[in-house]
Amino acid sequence: MDEFELIRRYFARDAQASDVIVGIGDDGAVLELAPGIQQVQVIDTMVEGVHFPSDMAAADVGYRVVAVNLSDIAAMGAKPRWMTLALTLADQDESWVDQFAAGLFDAAREYDVELVGGDTTSGKVIVATVHMTGVVEEGAALLRSGANVGDTVFVTGTVGDAAAGLALLRDGEREEYLQRRFLRPRARVAKGRELIGQASAAIDLSDGLVGDLRKLLDASGVGADIDIECIPTSETLRQRFTAEEALEFALTGGDDYELLFTGPADIDIDDATPIGMVTAGTDLRCRLNGELVEVNDAGYRHFA
Repeated sequence: MDEFELIRRYFARDAQASDVIVGIGDDGAVLELAPGIQQVQVIDTMVEGVHFPSDMAAADVGYRVVAVNLSDIAAMGAKPRWMTLALTLADQDESWVDQFAAGLFDAAREYDVELVGGDTTSGKVIVATVHMTGVVEEGAALLRSGANVGDTVFVTGTVGDAAAGLALLRDGEREEYLQRRFLRPRARVAKGRELIGQASAAIDLSDGLVGDLRKLLDASGVGADIDIECIPTSETLRQRFTAEEALEFALTGGDDYELLFTGPADIDIDDATPIGMVTAGTDLRCRLNGELVEVNDAGYRHFA
């Protein structure tokens, strides 16, 4: 099966959205935007053995490479619309590609995203890259750079679950809830849309809460005081691991794809927990029950 047959069989589908003028099959997609609408474009790559285990189910790989891009779109308050896929295959058979495509389109359907083009190559390991375009009202995109002194710092959902799930997968242990948080992350697209006009700054949690918060603070030129005991964790995480382990996953574990944002203390967003306050200066101070503690804010970093 050559490249063109692979695309035709697994990825070429008739466009469902009226704004896709030309989709898969030409040199490029042709998309129509309305006046007053801006594009948000994001891209993320997943490499076998780096971002996901080699024995991870193909459907989960396909779903996840879409979800991580959706999370970036969500963090900017945009609505996802189109994506392209670059897929490098090693020795995967047609069954693997079939399941990968199924997972990819599962995520795409959930968020009404069209696959409009891409590229396939062969290599030594699986590499999946999705480039995604979203749309947002003119001037409404959420940025990392808008946090103000006195803002409250919030986080959605619970954190630490995905990193814990990945650790269990690597150890050959089973725990459905935590592992599903890693394998099938839920992008907070609807929540990002709610944050428009309410949040002053936002970022998605891909590389760890403390590390990603540091990125937002640096972009905004401010600092923060964080109350560690306020960081929301799931009951499953707390039951499966010691308090110290759960705290480590919550602070520095990545892949939760929740939203961390700043704004007024009375911001009206469900499922968001206040965990601290934006301060003058550039220091990030973490306290546990009132006592300052040292936290490594490196998070996950490439080429470290």
